Amino acid sequence: MQVFTSLNKEYLALRKQTGDTCRLFNKSPSKGNLKRIRELFLECGEGVIIEAGFHCDYGNQITIGDRTFININCTVLDAPIDEGAITIGSDCLIGPNVQILTVSHALNPAQRLNKENFAAPITIGNNVWIGAGAIVLAGITIGDNSVIGAGSVVTKDVTANTVVVGNPAQKIRDI
Repeated sequence: MQVFTSLNKEYLALRKQTGDTCRLFNKSPSKGNLKRIRELFLECGEGVIIEAGFHCDYGNQITIGDRTFININCTVLDAPIDEGAITIGSDCLIGPNVQILTVSHALNPAQRLNKENFAAPITIGNNVWIGAGAIVLAGITIGDNSVIGAGSVVTKDVTANTVVVGNPAQKIRDI
């Protein structure tokens, strides 16, 4: 995990600009406003659909493959640094109210007083289905073709071709 502070002027300005773009899209999810959301990202493939209610903090380290569908109220807590990158593969289905969180804070109370953030990348493979209300935590890799059950909290890597459910998410079977 890499340490950064989100309270410096550059990051505050970028977060405000990104927030304004997200709010505009969520108020009016037109093709033009979707294009503005896509332009925030490092890369965004063809045929990506993002429903209203989408929020990200910065966007500049997010990569999304082709034909991925992101349902309503997705929260992507990304960081503007390499360690805060989020990679979502092609043909993924991300359910409503999913949270993808690359950012965390120190457990030690004295360290939290510094308002520093910790970031670790998240990688979601191709053809992954993340069910409604699931939470994916910092530093996680989800392998191709995997399914994350609704309401699950993903606290460790998920191997390809598996189904995980629960809090914390546990493998229940192979696909």
